[in-house]
Amino acid sequence: MQFSPRSKLFSQPIDRYAIGVIVVLSVMIAVLLWSGDRTAPQVRDFSWQGQKVDATNVSFTLTFNRPMDRDSVEKNLQIEPPLAGKISWSSRRMSYTPLAPAIYGKSYTVKLENAYDRFSSEISQKKPLKPFVGSFSTPNPYLAYIGSQADEKGRLIIYDPQRKEKKILTPAELRVLDFRIYPDRQKILFGAIKANEQSLIDQKLYTVTTGIDEEDKLTKVPQLETILGNEDSQNFKFDLSPDGENILVQRLSRKQVGLYGLWLIQGNNPPKPLENQPGGDFMFTPDSSSVAIAQGEGVAILPLESQAAPLDFLPRFGTVLSFGRSGTKAATIKFNKDYTRSLYLVNNQGLQKELTKINGSILGAQFDPQEQTLYCLLTDVEQDTAKNIFLEKPYLAAINLESAQLQRLLELPPQREVQFKIAPDGQAILLNSAVPNADPTANSSIPEDSAQGSRTSRSPVLTQLVVLPINNEQSSGQINFLPQPELLPIFGTSPRWFP
Repeated sequence: MQFSPRSKLFSQPIDRYAIGVIVVLSVMIAVLLWSGDRTAPQVRDFSWQGQKVDATNVSFTLTFNRPMDRDSVEKNLQIEPPLAGKISWSSRRMSYTPLAPAIYGKSYTVKLENAYDRFSSEISQKKPLKPFVGSFSTPNPYLAYIGSQADEKGRLIIYDPQRKEKKILTPAELRVLDFRIYPDRQKILFGAIKANEQSLIDQKLYTVTTGIDEEDKLTKVPQLETILGNEDSQNFKFDLSPDGENILVQRLSRKQVGLYGLWLIQGNNPPKPLENQPGGDFMFTPDSSSVAIAQGEGVAILPLESQAAPLDFLPRFGTVLSFGRSGTKAATIKFNKDYTRSLYLVNNQGLQKELTKINGSILGAQFDPQEQTLYCLLTDVEQDTAKNIFLEKPYLAAINLESAQLQRLLELPPQREVQFKIAPDGQAILLNSAVPNADPTANSSIPEDSAQGSRTSRSPVLTQLVVLPINNEQSSGQINFLPQPELLPIFGTSPRWFP
């Protein structure tokens, strides 16, 4: 008997079933290919969803399940409260970069609807994007300062401007000299001496927890820890890297004569000397990987490595006052031969632009978050003919970096110690000012005679903290201030916003 494979074709039920399934699936695939995907496009991921976003978060992304019609997305994207920004695309991912940081102490909502995918015009019945609603918030604004009144004198204090609450962090037996706030807001690095000691060379470094809880409230008990003692070396100026990972300290050995320079503390490791050429004022660069330090007749940029050669050197300048948020710009001082001082803008493209030249002092400078304006604390030199002495009157000014136009913002009375800081969201300036006859319960504007530098009273002059709200118009670059600065009901020095 001859076997014929052809005679057995489709003889088994399972074969006939399999062929039927294949035919049905083929028909369904053909229909889908002909009609297109009818499911609605949607947002698969929002990178800031439910997060606490601070000024270091420069952009968020929306990821879609398919390529989108970009115009329809950009036209229908809504952010409340408004947050102006720039949009860029990479395939199915849209990035949104705010022109300025989101305002602190607020909750934001991101909405998108009535947007379509890229191929919706080719479908007879196009479907809009599934409505999307996302949200994020920003941390509450906090500030820290060194108290100057009664039992607060020399102690590190946190103040909550929204709840009008303050909290003392350090014990009365320590006198705080300077401090830096960690980027996660959970700790503060500070230098202090014993309250009954007068010598600054006995400074030690400590950290103290801020007590800020998960709900952004001051509820936890502060914890103190010693970071660096003074038994072997004297500790002078120190700085904390922007990422909070490194500490630099200028130290002078008590055992080896002339051994002076920068020491680096990384994490829990013991301090180690960098063994570079000694210098003067210094600060970390924004990327936390190097330090700008005054050396000789210029400013050197040094890596955080022992005996390493400088990465760059700026021979014309005496010190770096601050860096911009991007790390591409810096404000520097040039000491001129005619005893004047010039404030310069330098960048990583070789630009060296003189912004102003004055006879007085340049006490500080800081970029706004958009790096369009440089705020600076300058002084006028005036002669007191009655006492035959010269006085320096500080004033706060803003310089447009494009036009170099200087605008005076606030006149301050003559005083020795005044500092200012711009809020991380760019919405206000915090400074300490000598205010004659200041009322600790007041919450109003600076008295007119104080603003003009008049000191008509012989009463003690208190150093009060002042907040100057600002509105930086992004379109014109013009700086507009609210009618009056606000006197906070707190007194102290070295005010700083939390990051």
